[in-house]
Amino acid sequence: MNFKELCTARQSCRSYKNEPVPQEKLDYIRECVRLAPSAVNRQPWRFLVIDREPMLSQVKACYSRDWIQNVPVIVICLKNEQEAWTRQSDGHNHADIDIAIATEHLCLAATEQELGNCWVCNFDVQRLMGTGLIPEGFTPAVLVPLGLPADELRPKTRKPMAEVWG
Repeated sequence: MNFKELCTARQSCRSYKNEPVPQEKLDYIRECVRLAPSAVNRQPWRFLVIDREPMLSQVKACYSRDWIQNVPVIVICLKNEQEAWTRQSDGHNHADIDIAIATEHLCLAATEQELGNCWVCNFDVQRLMGTGLIPEGFTPAVLVPLGLPADELRPKTRKPMAEVWG
């Protein structure tokens, strides 16, 4: 599919088949994420693929929605603000921007591989930090569930072009 088709196909999936994700698909996604750009090429990130118990249950417990219970894989997207580039003129740290770029690479690559995915930002960060999974110096920014979609995806709705581009 071309890039516009990929962008149209990518959407938040909240219903997954209880089936494993093939390793070759995970490997492809990992490589796409590895190639993501970052400010001054600092790459201030790390990604943890959680696909085995008991870690999977620990991560799922950090998000209180029922739909996540059938997800076979969760990627924890981590940022390191000390490694990230900081703009000198105003002191703005780019860790959030960098992790967002890499996370969207993850989601687009997963979509291309016909895997459902969803940005999950409303999770209990402190609880996740307490699992022992998070390396020192890193903070979890996003959880991305991955798996085969259980339901047909719905039509995408977006603001009209005139409201987005001025």
